[in-house]
Amino acid sequence: MAKRTRARARTGSRREGGKSFQQLPFRQPQNPYQPFNIISDDEVEALHNTSLDVLEELGINFLLEEAREILKNAGADVRPGDPCVRFDRGLIEQSIKTAPKQFTGYARNPAHNLEYGGNHTVFCMVSSPPNATDMDKGRRQGSMEDYSNFVRLGQSLNIVHQLSGYPVEPTDIETPIRHLVAEQAMIKLCDKIGYGYCLNRQRIRDSIEMVRIGRGISNEQMLSEPSIFTVVNANSPRQYDVAMLGGIIEMARMNQPVVITPFTLAGAMAPVTVAGAIVQQNAEALAGIAFLQMVNPGAPVLYGGFTSNVDMRTGSPAFGTPEYAKAVLIGGQLSRRYGIPYRSSNVNASNAPDVQAAYESQMSIWPCILSHCNMIKHALGWLEGGLSASFEKVIIDAEMLQMMSEFMQPLTINMNEMAMEAIREVEPGGHYFGCAHTMERFENAFYSPILSDWSNFENWRDNGSIDATTRANTIYKKLLENYQQPPFDKSIEEELDAFVERRIAEGGAREN
Repeated sequence: MAKRTRARARTGSRREGGKSFQQLPFRQPQNPYQPFNIISDDEVEALHNTSLDVLEELGINFLLEEAREILKNAGADVRPGDPCVRFDRGLIEQSIKTAPKQFTGYARNPAHNLEYGGNHTVFCMVSSPPNATDMDKGRRQGSMEDYSNFVRLGQSLNIVHQLSGYPVEPTDIETPIRHLVAEQAMIKLCDKIGYGYCLNRQRIRDSIEMVRIGRGISNEQMLSEPSIFTVVNANSPRQYDVAMLGGIIEMARMNQPVVITPFTLAGAMAPVTVAGAIVQQNAEALAGIAFLQMVNPGAPVLYGGFTSNVDMRTGSPAFGTPEYAKAVLIGGQLSRRYGIPYRSSNVNASNAPDVQAAYESQMSIWPCILSHCNMIKHALGWLEGGLSASFEKVIIDAEMLQMMSEFMQPLTINMNEMAMEAIREVEPGGHYFGCAHTMERFENAFYSPILSDWSNFENWRDNGSIDATTRANTIYKKLLENYQQPPFDKSIEEELDAFVERRIAEGGAREN
């Protein structure tokens, strides 16, 4: 027993010193459990039908004239000079039927290809905060240096399945060329599935082309192999703007997946009740998904849910709340009703990578797992309600997500696992440390943490009383120190660089 305790203490010490980092292999979890239903089937239908009432009676603003023309030709109620489009419920239900139930995403490295839909789960890095933060430099505006380091962490951590945007905004790169420089770095530093922003049509066209070049494939192959994601947010309440609609059109025509995500904060941009906010979320999501399918029937799409609430005392967004958890679960039930892959997020409102950040994140992660969420955005690194990306929080989240991944590993029940021989071998009052069954399995019997310190108090104190956030700081810096850039074909890299140089010389993306 004393020998085992000493070994455990040594393991904790090595982890604190950052000298050893053993993570789970890259694998995509499949959720073996039944999805959790928080409301009844009749209540799901009530939310669905009320959402269709919203679309029929009140409509959704589509601010792009080209989009309204597509909608009109598909049979929607489009009136001259009026941006508000109304939908017959039958048109919505017919249109969303062509959305694929499951599809494959293709990475630069085929070993990092992923499945979306069914019981498959994808964990994504944080995306789009304007600020970066760590214990060494504090909170600062995002830079290309911080951006690149977050991308390196995304490549280094096996629990990160894909990047889902800029892990932090590289604000020191001029806006018209930022997407070119950032996408170029993302492709070179990480060989997982790509991402582009629909901030205007030229930006998303450039990003699609850069990912195609990075994969070294033809336009025809790109059309049949979804390789780059984007997220389209409705301007809640009930409006899609010009840039987002242009992005849907460009992505759908290239058969690349779009995550349609209303951003509905109950009490601010949506009704104050969870049910009312979900009705609005669902109406906006269905309108966006139906429009995308009108552009290109069968194009891959995800139903995105991002309904939370505000602090009614201050108006500030709140995340990782009980209301958020309920909304995630209901969103999962609706997406399963439609047979469309589901996206949610790991979010919190803490200003530091502290215990609040951890318990609010757990309150976010659990409903994602219980609802069989297929894409969990902001799964690693989100802080401060999305205003900061935290290097330490990336490691804290990596630990939690690895534990969730292990939780989703199916449990085997057979004669060997039920250990009857071991039970026979050990006398009453004895122990199992030295029995044959234990000795055959002890090295891989249980989950081994990357961050947690399981040493006893005395050893933890003697090693400096280092807390989890400080250990996370050591680990992330060690990962960056040991980072190895993935291999890249020289001719493809030259083609990518030439494209970026040409587009920068042309001024980048300046159109709206």
